[in-house]
Amino acid sequence: MAAVTEADLTSRDPALAALFECDRALARIGRRIKVLKAIDWPPELEERFLSAWRHGQPELPSPPTQPQMLAEETTALAALMRRIDRGHPIGNWLFKSAWSYHIAALMLAGIGTQEFTRCSALLYGRPDFRYRSQDVTNVDSAEEMLSITDELIGRRQLPDVPFDIPAEKFAAMLRERIGSIFDRDGVTVELDPALPSKATASSKRIALRATALFSERDLEQLTQHEAFIHTLTALNGRHQPHLKMLGLGTPRTTRMQEGLATFAEIITGAMDISRLRRLALRVVMVKQALQGADFIEVFRGFLDAGQSEVESYRSAARVFRGGDVRGGVCFTKDGAYLEGVMLIHAFIRKALQEGRAELLPMLFAGRLTTADVIALAPFRESGLIAPPVYVPPWARDPQRVLSTMAFSAAAQRLRLDTFDLQRFVDYEDEIIASHTLS
Repeated sequence: MAAVTEADLTSRDPALAALFECDRALARIGRRIKVLKAIDWPPELEERFLSAWRHGQPELPSPPTQPQMLAEETTALAALMRRIDRGHPIGNWLFKSAWSYHIAALMLAGIGTQEFTRCSALLYGRPDFRYRSQDVTNVDSAEEMLSITDELIGRRQLPDVPFDIPAEKFAAMLRERIGSIFDRDGVTVELDPALPSKATASSKRIALRATALFSERDLEQLTQHEAFIHTLTALNGRHQPHLKMLGLGTPRTTRMQEGLATFAEIITGAMDISRLRRLALRVVMVKQALQGADFIEVFRGFLDAGQSEVESYRSAARVFRGGDVRGGVCFTKDGAYLEGVMLIHAFIRKALQEGRAELLPMLFAGRLTTADVIALAPFRESGLIAPPVYVPPWARDPQRVLSTMAFSAAAQRLRLDTFDLQRFVDYEDEIIASHTLS
């Protein structure tokens, strides 16, 4: 089948001509707004804080809190938003993407102030937010998750997971794991000694912190989360023939990106209970920071929950980057993982329940939100939006996903608080005793 050209598309829908121009203009502006790079903390702050902590004299870190005044980008975005035709579905999608970049620019201009947190909450949500159709807030769900996992673990001490694989060896393992999937693109796995996170992913590069040690469990988690979601959706977006913005991770797509990546870990069995607890704990700690807890209090909260000193520092630093280490002003992105996975779970269940299985591949067509998937799905037929080049193995058969989710939903109705293990023995004995022939 011959490829659909922009001339073909605009002949059928003349409004697209102006929207294609807006798409390209927004991509040029958006690439200049780099949120995480602007708020990352210098690596030397970690050793300084932990050294003082170990000597019993903890001090609040002093990260750079220099506002990023993106006046040129802010002005250009405002002008572009006035040009975009919101009456067209593609125009509305572009407007929302431009809006999210505009909010991100305002957020960076407000680094260290309440304006930073206000904008962060608009983009990534807040722990105390409750959806109109639901009865619980995001932090309620996180606390319930921690309570449930406490019950599952009980008094049993989980065995330590050995982190004994050097980054160089782990990189080779990861290259082998992902090599057969990205057969049309060269995706590199590189080591970065200054990487704040343990791993990050872009469309053609997965970076690992060169000084980190990894576990066997990390291999499947990073494969499913970083490679088969973040890298995969960015590559699919770049392969889109007409809309460049599908290849860019606008700030408004972060919640769904992290939710989809976390869902991928869960549905493939790559998620372990320690990581699930860590994601839930981040939501609780963001709430505490918003309520005034300072960096040391949040660090101590992670430490008391069982994380190491290094993990606790890095988790607390994630919460306070761009904020105020004295509390009250923080970066709410870490609350987006758990909220995002709940939304993805609900979206997939509802789509499959309503017989819309064709929406599942659309989640991977580029960097999209669930709302984008629904709004842009009609444009697949015209060829404006191409099918994804890559789809994660777990998502290729919707029936497998549906069966897992259906079982999970049904199993949740079983109450575990009304019996103990001995009940399995007693039940059989009771059945036999009640039907024994005299």
